[in-house]
Amino acid sequence: MSVVLLKDGRTVLIREFRTEDKEKLIEMYESLSNEAVRWGLPPYTRERIESWLSNLQNLIAIVAFYDDKIVGHAQIYRFPHPRRKGTSDVAIYLHQDFHNIGLGTAMLAKLIELAKKEGLHRIGLTVIADNKPAIHLYQKFGFKIEGAMKDAYFGEDGKYHDELVMGLILE
Repeated sequence: MSVVLLKDGRTVLIREFRTEDKEKLIEMYESLSNEAVRWGLPPYTRERIESWLSNLQNLIAIVAFYDDKIVGHAQIYRFPHPRRKGTSDVAIYLHQDFHNIGLGTAMLAKLIELAKKEGLHRIGLTVIADNKPAIHLYQKFGFKIEGAMKDAYFGEDGKYHDELVMGLILE
């Protein structure tokens, strides 16, 4: 658990997700703007969130609280297959009122710290090539672009966008 001072002076509490947080997490996803999920894969329905959380044994999940509301959710999914030993994927979502003020940085730092504690070898992700703030965040932590999938994401703008594959080796 850690308290983080954001660039705008607000403080948030970042801690590991608990099952009793589920309703507040659903509320956060229900309150996200179109811009906040522009490069994600909506809809973020109760069923989809419950599906994510049904696999807690393979998740390292954290949440950020502000005023008793969840304003950020980040998780690492550990691949359970023996051939994927020590590898994982990361996802981060922030409420639109908390973009570009250091919350993503704080949450990713905490996730990487937890991943190292768990002995993970690699964290991977995919990100839409047009999502420059996210790419910058990942590169700041040492993630490398490993490849691109051409026209892999159909955006709300009615156009196809490239998706980048990025990874970080934790050794």
